[in-house]
Amino acid sequence: MSTPRVVVYPPTESGGRRVRVGGEILGTAFSLHDLTVFLEQAGLEGYDELDVAGWDGIEWRGGGPDAWVH
Repeated sequence: MSTPRVVVYPPTESGGRRVRVGGEILGTAFSLHDLTVFLEQAGLEGYDELDVAGWDGIEWRGGGPDAWVH
């Protein structure tokens, strides 16, 4: 089974970034911790904040893993 595509969209004006796994928007993450929770809910378990910050399986749009505010 292949890993679904993960996209983290640019920060919004109100803060946070939308997260999509496969074709489904999971919600808005406000930190790397939130992102790991979304990934776990999507069945991608075993990732912590350091893992997701350096994982090339995430397409970061509008800033990397350290950009959470507009």
